[in-house]
Amino acid sequence: MGETAADVRDTMIHGEAGILAISRPEFMPIHTESRRLLEWPNGVIATTYSGEKPDQLRGPAHGAAWCDELCKFQYMQDAWDNLMFGLRLGSHPQVIVTTTPRPMKIIRDLLKDPTTHPTRGTTYENLKNLADAFAKKIIAKYEGTRIGRQELNAEILDDNPDALWNHSLLERNRVKRAPHMVRIVVSVDPAVTSGEESADTGIVVCGKGTDGHGYVLQDATCHESPKGWAKVVIDMYRKWSADRIIGEVNNGGDLVEHTIRAVDENVSYKAVRASRGKMVRAEPIAALDEQGKIHHVGLFASLEDQMCDFSHESTEKKDRVDARVWGMTELMGTKGFFDGVQLAS
Repeated sequence: MGETAADVRDTMIHGEAGILAISRPEFMPIHTESRRLLEWPNGVIATTYSGEKPDQLRGPAHGAAWCDELCKFQYMQDAWDNLMFGLRLGSHPQVIVTTTPRPMKIIRDLLKDPTTHPTRGTTYENLKNLADAFAKKIIAKYEGTRIGRQELNAEILDDNPDALWNHSLLERNRVKRAPHMVRIVVSVDPAVTSGEESADTGIVVCGKGTDGHGYVLQDATCHESPKGWAKVVIDMYRKWSADRIIGEVNNGGDLVEHTIRAVDENVSYKAVRASRGKMVRAEPIAALDEQGKIHHVGLFASLEDQMCDFSHESTEKKDRVDARVWGMTELMGTKGFFDGVQLAS
């Protein structure tokens, strides 16, 4: 079971360190993607599952399981619970979980379980298997940072006391489903450049429910050229039948709207421009989170990592956080809380 069906296929089965790559030629399983099956010469069968569809696991029984990147599953708890209910064949059913150790409740609970056998490995221990350019880029980006302790050293971090958000707060407000939406916006914080070293373009879909609360519906953040991220924005606009696209124009100016309208000239678009710092913009939204008025529909691991490391000392670009803040500001009527935002239709 992986985060998505594509992750199972491309990483767990066909990846460079996937099942097919490490299998002996005389004992190579056959992968039938249409049936979601791997079949070995001795008759053993494995079925593939996606963390996006935890209900697939209701009913089937298994004797062993491999769960990759559990901490990225949007419906992590449901997927895990359903997997556990079906792990009931044989005399000693077992599961191996390979994942970045994010400070989620499910991971902390697993580590406390006396039947769990934790094994940790750092990026530094694996350098000989990584491309030099990749290793240098990742280490240069994360070494010496809090998030680097998680990504490079495989540590489970405690919450950053200086951050506006923490994991327990987000977990408390998390929901499985959202009510009917009265408004939906796609918020975009565009990257200034499109090179390999560029930041991501933050793209977050936010909604306002009939209960007056805000809901994060999807994090579609990407690392693309302007044409590429504009297409993602339009895809999200259409997928969610959104009312408006919200674009931050501090860096891109009118080019942001031009880039989006080059893909679809008929979308509803609003430009937003900040004249004060990110913390000032984010604080009113964080206050709504604390009041239980903003919810994540499922888990958005990369977004939540950024949120829980967002403080006055933050030096990295928080593209996902910025997009979330702009979207919720548009929906929740918090613009009056601070003077540093100028809105232009």
